[in-house]
Amino acid sequence: MENEFCTKYLDLVNGEYAGINLTRINSYEDFYNKQYRDSIIPFEESKILEKIYKNTKIHIDVGFGGGFPLLPMAYHNPDKKYLGFEARGKKAKVVGEIAQKMGINNVKTYHQRYENVYLDQDCLVSFKAVSTVENLLPGIITDKTVHVLFYKGPNFYELEDLDWLGNQWEIVEEKLIDIPGTEGRMVIVLKNKTVLRGTMIRDFTRNKNKNIVSLSKLL
Repeated sequence: MENEFCTKYLDLVNGEYAGINLTRINSYEDFYNKQYRDSIIPFEESKILEKIYKNTKIHIDVGFGGGFPLLPMAYHNPDKKYLGFEARGKKAKVVGEIAQKMGINNVKTYHQRYENVYLDQDCLVSFKAVSTVENLLPGIITDKTVHVLFYKGPNFYELEDLDWLGNQWEIVEEKLIDIPGTEGRMVIVLKNKTVLRGTMIRDFTRNKNKNIVSLSKLL
């Protein structure tokens, strides 16, 4: 199953979509470890994340670039719904096309900022190799239960700290994972402790940002 995914994806990005620059990794072995395994291994190695994910019905991947971890996760979990938000419109369109060509039908990709989406359903949101935790978390608008997964480098705590989380978010998992051919992956999972009340959501959508769209409308 994993060989089929990797072969199909590489055939497409090295063939039909060769000019799009979806990934700089072209060899099968490097791609397998640095893109495919790197995407799915946190869900296998972390028992806490595995348990959370078992009850997760919607996974939102922000800044998915060439489609990671979005496509490997959707490929392996056809019973879940996947949404990808990407700042670069061309990549959002192409990754959506690749998903269809690979027969991954539980994925929708959008040229969309996550800060403009009101998460009106329980979900998991993943960020891989984009900005800092402190910059990203405040952009999440929700009155539901949301788990946020950060894919970080092994030196995460040399670059960032989480002392500022306070009473809004709690750390439910932090685990350093070994991945062949890489320096490893630090996985951080947070869960919101407080939620925006209904009146706050209404005020936010009316006064602060006219472009807010509900997650339900994107599914």
